[in-house]
Amino acid sequence: MELIAEYARVFLVGGLFCAAAQVLIDRTRLTPARILVGYAVAGVVLGAFGVYEPLVDYAHSGATVPLTGFGYLISRGVRETVAREGFLGILKAPLTAAAGGICASMIAGLLAAVIFDSKAKE
Repeated sequence: MELIAEYARVFLVGGLFCAAAQVLIDRTRLTPARILVGYAVAGVVLGAFGVYEPLVDYAHSGATVPLTGFGYLISRGVRETVAREGFLGILKAPLTAAAGGICASMIAGLLAAVIFDSKAKE
C-alpha cells in the first residue's frame, strides 16, 4: 500500500507541474520556450533557498523529472562544489552536476536523428 501512495504522490506533483505549464500556455501569451526557462530558473531559485528539497523528499521523481528538477540539480551542485572548492566552483558545478542528463539527452537526440528522417515544415 505504501508503494501505491508513493506512486500517487509522484504522479500528483508531476501532474501539477504539467498542468500549471498547460494553463500558462493556454491563458497567457508566454511561449513554451519561455515557460521552460521560467521552470528552470524557478528550480534554481527554490533550490538555492532550500525550498525545493522537501518537495523532492516528498515526491521523488515527480519533482526531479520536470524542468524545475533540472534547475534544482544545478543549484544543489553549485552549493556543494562551492563548499568544497571555493568560489570558482560556480563555473564548474552546473555541468558536472547535470552531466548524466545532458549526456543522455545528447545520445537520445543523436539516435533520433540517425533513425528518423527529419523534414522541414512548409
